[in-house]
Amino acid sequence: MDVLRELLGNKMIITPALAWVAAQFSKTVIDSLRRHRVNPRLLVGSGGMPSAHSAFACGLSTAVWFTQGAGSAAFAISAAFAAVVMYDAAGVRQAVDRQSEILTHILTHVPRTHDDFDRFLEGLVGHTRLQVLAGALLGIAVGALLH
Repeated sequence: MDVLRELLGNKMIITPALAWVAAQFSKTVIDSLRRHRVNPRLLVGSGGMPSAHSAFACGLSTAVWFTQGAGSAAFAISAAFAAVVMYDAAGVRQAVDRQSEILTHILTHVPRTHDDFDRFLEGLVGHTRLQVLAGALLGIAVGALLH
């Protein structure tokens, strides 16, 4: 029980987790307003506005900054981690998203069996730069609010 209490009191765990939850909830609300229907898969899925990956990484970096200081090794490590996460979210994962769209287009226009249509590739893998920036700002805001 002491371990659970320590974990729940650890701002280095709580801050990025709350930033992730805020991003997932926000993207679900934004998508629901845009499409006029709720997609519950967005509560745990990747992709969309804002980037939960960026929010998580920047929430962690902000928590480290407030507790350890901007000159600490821990902050340097968390900032480098955040930079890699955001680069991946906007770069590599966006390329995978484009490939998924192309392959899905091919699958829908080439005659296949009905079972083949049930195996479409998942879209919304990557993020735009704006989504990454919004997630980063959300993570920083959650971190600043909690500290």
